[in-house]
Amino acid sequence: MDPVTLETGRLVLRAFEPGDVDAVHDACQDEDIQFYTPVPVPFRRQHAEKSVLEEWPEGWAADKDYVLGAFRKDSAALVGSYCLTKVSAGVYELGYWAVKEQRGQGYSVEAARALCDWGWATLDVHRIEWWAMTGNTGSRAVAERLGFTLEGTLRNRGIANDGKPHDWWVGGLVRA
Repeated sequence: MDPVTLETGRLVLRAFEPGDVDAVHDACQDEDIQFYTPVPVPFRRQHAEKSVLEEWPEGWAADKDYVLGAFRKDSAALVGSYCLTKVSAGVYELGYWAVKEQRGQGYSVEAARALCDWGWATLDVHRIEWWAMTGNTGSRAVAERLGFTLEGTLRNRGIANDGKPHDWWVGGLVRA
């Protein structure tokens, strides 16, 4: 599938472009992004280049991983990265990270809602999952505002970038 562009009242969601490498690199220097998401640590410019120029476009081409950057309409500033990743037939996972300076303004809810709405309308989806390491209260707040139901806590589900196992929350949003 070719990447799409989505618009909300305040944001443009589009595929990342080569000119976005520096913004992605800068955003991923944030300790929270490095702790709560599976980005390499330390996150170097070459990691941003590989994501923007190779991995994210390949996800669209394979029709499996739909990554969009959210950018403010008023300033063109990067707000964050939002993706739907195919888990199995009809099941996708919503993933996101937000630039530290853009948090707390409702942008993540706005961007993630637009992406989920696109997924419901375009993909063969009956369930969207959300996963977050326990303690990532910002991610949980976004998921809850989107209507996800917290379905449980998985003990020691994954090894974080600190090399230790951590518990994870899981939530679901299903088509009514």
